[in-house]
Amino acid sequence: MDRAAEMGLLDAETHQVGARLPVKLVEQAKRRTGIGSTTDLLAFALANVAVDDDFARVFAEARGTLDPDLDIGF
Repeated sequence: MDRAAEMGLLDAETHQVGARLPVKLVEQAKRRTGIGSTTDLLAFALANVAVDDDFARVFAEARGTLDPDLDIGF
């Protein structure tokens, strides 16, 4: 959420959204995140998508780019 705020994504005018979501999905997401409000939970989920850093893709693309003889101390 901090990164979304830094990007100015939370400063904009709000928009009401209606959705039908599986109760178990919402309850589990609230438990996992500790977020009690459905509105805050949805904002958190959208912020995670909006500011995704593509780590998994970048990590996969870096595979094999280090010298196999590099001593990393193991």
